[in-house]
Amino acid sequence: MHVFDLEKEKEFRPEKHVEKILGKFGEGDVTVACWEPGHKSPYHAHHDATEIYFCYQGGGTMKTDDGTVDVVPGAFIVHPRGEFHEYTNGSERTLLFRVRYGDGMKSTHR
Repeated sequence: MHVFDLEKEKEFRPEKHVEKILGKFGEGDVTVACWEPGHKSPYHAHHDATEIYFCYQGGGTMKTDDGTVDVVPGAFIVHPRGEFHEYTNGSERTLLFRVRYGDGMKSTHR
């Protein structure tokens, strides 16, 4: 069993969002991602891994080729292998919990 406290693990930096891998398990990992207002990820995909996000606090928008959705506390988002996505943080500090699993974790940018 592995237990994590997101409040204790969160870490923010004004210059760039912080991704902190909390643990690696088999073919994946669990991460806390901390975003300051206005931070944005590149538009990217993980061709050999599925990515699952849970919004713990804050929020923003998640864009894919199919459109854009609001990310709010309690939202649960699954990106299947190969789905391009981009997260843009909103006006508050945001904490996302991510589970990523698959054969490879490398990403491709557009």
